[in-house]
Amino acid sequence: MSEQGLIESAKKGDSLAFAMLFQENYPFLVKYIMKVTMKPDMAEDLAQETMIKCMEKIHQYNGKSKFSSWLITIATNLYIDTLRKKKREQNWQLEEQAIRKMKWHFESRNEEWNDALDALCKLSDDIRIPIVLKHYYGYSYEEISSILGIALGTVKSRIYNGLHSLRKELNSDEKEQNHTIEKRKTPK
Repeated sequence: MSEQGLIESAKKGDSLAFAMLFQENYPFLVKYIMKVTMKPDMAEDLAQETMIKCMEKIHQYNGKSKFSSWLITIATNLYIDTLRKKKREQNWQLEEQAIRKMKWHFESRNEEWNDALDALCKLSDDIRIPIVLKHYYGYSYEEISSILGIALGTVKSRIYNGLHSLRKELNSDEKEQNHTIEKRKTPK
């Protein structure tokens, strides 16, 4: 049976046709991914994920490109998603490490680290910086606008929305602490 015939049969749910497509394309796919990732284990994993995704989405294959090109597209997108996920995880780990270091720095100098600073750490830089400039250092909205090179309205909205987020975070922390205290007080 031709590749197009196998594809049409696989679209109709023929698992044998899909197995044959898998068998024909898997070695090529692994070699491609290995060249892209330079990691044999990752290449195997991504090739398997690609074939699973192919199985789920085979009805979307329209035949405008070669089937192998469609598989390469899926594999490449899965690889890029994997890299993004790893980068987000690394960034998160670096941020957590920086926060721990900063807490240690405060504690080693007998300075107080409080819930407000904890909540502040959770904000993105573009929100946190204007809040710090306004409420810790007393800059005006206009000065912050000039320092950051952003519109005055943007500064005001970031500070307003950021303070709203901080209040929410601090209130949820406070409710959680009160709940824990109440649990401890409850007789057993």
